[in-house]
Amino acid sequence: SLPDLDLLHDPEDELLCANLMDLVQATLGRAPLGAKRCSRLLMPAQLLAQVGTELLRLACSEPCGLRGALLDLCVEHGKACHDVGHIAVDPAVVPTFQLTLVLRLDSSLWPKIQGLFTSGPAFTPLKLSTGFRVIKKKLYSSEQLLIEEC
Repeated sequence: SLPDLDLLHDPEDELLCANLMDLVQATLGRAPLGAKRCSRLLMPAQLLAQVGTELLRLACSEPCGLRGALLDLCVEHGKACHDVGHIAVDPAVVPTFQLTLVLRLDSSLWPKIQGLFTSGPAFTPLKLSTGFRVIKKKLYSSEQLLIEEC
């Protein structure tokens, strides 16, 4: 319930989450999607806010909060999923859980990006869809795997 979440609210995690979202955007901005082409993945503000809220919600039950997270970034298009980066939220903390954030390319862009995986150098900005999936795996327990679809 909402009052219970307020009890678990950590202002430090909110600041950490804002910094993490900046790092996620920077990582997406230099994501290699093709061997010969460069692309910059653009994260809409609405998606950024939703992802941040979801990561904070998933971290609130963890012993170290968001500081104990390892974040894997993936971008999905069609049936393929490309790994674009890994972030230790706080490298000074032993991770207690792993989050895999699966972002999706805007489906209307698929014809435009097909050429990214062929030949020729180019720079193309690509917009992400507002849909995403987060997979949470506790690193200290083998009993719980949580998949959130947003």
